[in-house]
Amino acid sequence: MTKFSELKLAPKVLKAVEDTGYETPTPIQAGAIPPALEGRDVLGIAQTGTGKTASFTLPMITMLARGRARARMPRSLVLCPTRELAAQVAENFDTYAKHVKLTKALLIGGVSFGEQNKLIDRGVDVLIATPGRLLDHFERGKLLLNGVQIMVVDEADRMLDMGFIPDIERIFSITPFTKQTLFFSATMAPEIERITNTFLSNPARIEVARQATAAENIEQGVVMFKPSRRDRAATEKRKLLRALIDAEGEKLTNGIIFCNRKMDVDTVAKSLKKYGYDAAPIHGDLDQSQRTRTLEGFRNGDLRLLIASDVAARGLDIPSVSHVFNFDVPGHAEDYIHRIGRTGRAGRDGKAIMICEPRDEKNLAAIETLIKKPIPRLDNPLTQSTPASQSAPAPTSEDQAPPAPESRKKERSRKKPVRREEKPRDTAPRPETQPEKAEASQKPDNKQSDRNQGGRGRKSDKKVVGMGDHMPGFIARSFSDRSSD
Repeated sequence: MTKFSELKLAPKVLKAVEDTGYETPTPIQAGAIPPALEGRDVLGIAQTGTGKTASFTLPMITMLARGRARARMPRSLVLCPTRELAAQVAENFDTYAKHVKLTKALLIGGVSFGEQNKLIDRGVDVLIATPGRLLDHFERGKLLLNGVQIMVVDEADRMLDMGFIPDIERIFSITPFTKQTLFFSATMAPEIERITNTFLSNPARIEVARQATAAENIEQGVVMFKPSRRDRAATEKRKLLRALIDAEGEKLTNGIIFCNRKMDVDTVAKSLKKYGYDAAPIHGDLDQSQRTRTLEGFRNGDLRLLIASDVAARGLDIPSVSHVFNFDVPGHAEDYIHRIGRTGRAGRDGKAIMICEPRDEKNLAAIETLIKKPIPRLDNPLTQSTPASQSAPAPTSEDQAPPAPESRKKERSRKKPVRREEKPRDTAPRPETQPEKAEASQKPDNKQSDRNQGGRGRKSDKKVVGMGDHMPGFIARSFSDRSSD
């Protein structure tokens, strides 16, 4: 078995590696470091969590140990798709270059341009940046890239997903043609293949695992979820997530929960905190300082559950993540590999659980096709804990509650015609009672009229049949008196 001492790294670099406790390189490190030290271009293909970062940081430090940086002209360039991954790479350089006098600068969004300009003006050996912020500095005239000797593109397939490929192509065009390029990716999409064929010169190809495969030490499972009603889907899905978390018990030391949309990240985080879970969100719309604090808390063990969008699916090097929960089935099958790759790192065991709604079954099938094996179906803990006889009445009564007023209206509308039809049936055989009915109906009117005239409401001897010729005399006199006034 190969050891780091056999890879021809600088003695000071080897000492830093020994200080971290590593003795044996991973397959991607053993395959990429020797050709990189020879000055060859390298194309590394490996799943997440296999140690790709050290595959380029260790040879870069060895080669940059000789020489000196010049102002605004970095000697090496590392491109990363996200701020978190760029910060992780910077931490790796600090770890492995602590016995070597090398300077570095981290160019990411959410940080003041002024502070970054000061670092660039002093001269840096290693420049670690996201593509957008790097081009911002270049277009402002604060950065020259014609002194770059080594260029690294990390997580190239994620660059493709985030739309950075045009920026990558431009950065290749403004850096020296003779530079050494180290290109790393978890998968090789056709567009990535085209870029490597265009910008890499006879690269040493190192592929240590089948493309887009999940680590064998990760236990996978999926829960098929069907809501009782469409307007309750989100609420019931969050309830299922809480049940899955509770079912893991003490085995869940910490976990990452992935959502497809940023708004869902915030909603799930608020829901978990409402029910007493130690959780916090992280996504691209949050302030950089807040994202940094959240990640630090998760790394230090102060935070148990991290709810994230795919911005955190790459570059989170936290070896002790015990669980990954996919609250949503990812829209791209490759993203599933990167998400669950946050657990089971460095040879540890991990567990990945996914919730699948009926509308996501097509994406689930694409994932199973990609990993070339079915994902085991897990039982829904909610249906197990609540008997069907007890759970059935609740949704039934709630389902019927809203339309109750409308149903009562319908009942009243059906009863009214019945009462209207009953009156003629009762009165038809007895026509002689019609005047009495009419009199009874007129009595309140007569009393009211007498009151208006100051009378005592005495009954009239004449039976009122109707108006016109049968109008009582006192009514006629009343109207005439009023007209005379």
